[in-house]
Amino acid sequence: MKLSEIKEILPTLENVEFQLENGTFVPEHFHVTEVGSITKHFIDCGGVIRNEKAVNFQLWNADDFEHRLKPAKLLNIIKLSEEKLGIEDDEIEVEYQDTTIGKYDLEFNGKTFVLKNKTTACLAQEACGIPVEKQKVKLSELSSNPASCCTPNSGCC
Repeated sequence: MKLSEIKEILPTLENVEFQLENGTFVPEHFHVTEVGSITKHFIDCGGVIRNEKAVNFQLWNADDFEHRLKPAKLLNIIKLSEEKLGIEDDEIEVEYQDTTIGKYDLEFNGKTFVLKNKTTACLAQEACGIPVEKQKVKLSELSSNPASCCTPNSGCC
């Protein structure tokens, strides 16, 4: 989800709710302790230099169980970060500590924001010797067009 998308959704909500992909909700007394821009400048294992940018939201649970973040407040935090930090309309990455700090992509299911598990991947599989996955074809689905195959005495072999 891009920053512009959450800015469109927030005014339509009464409450801000985050849910993990497994269905567990982030406790409703969470705080958004950071909104920022993260730039990752790196080289992959194939030698390609890459740049990635994301808008970072950090969620945190405190002992103030009566705290509730309202949509207007989060929208104001986002607008302030755009003004003061020059944050652009990039994809949102959410940091949230469950058993360890996790990084999540963000989606909206019509009611709650869903923290989608991120995974690692090799960006240069050909350089690592990882074979490209072969296309699986059922032999029964191969063309049975006689013009597309050789026949005895056709001269194609």
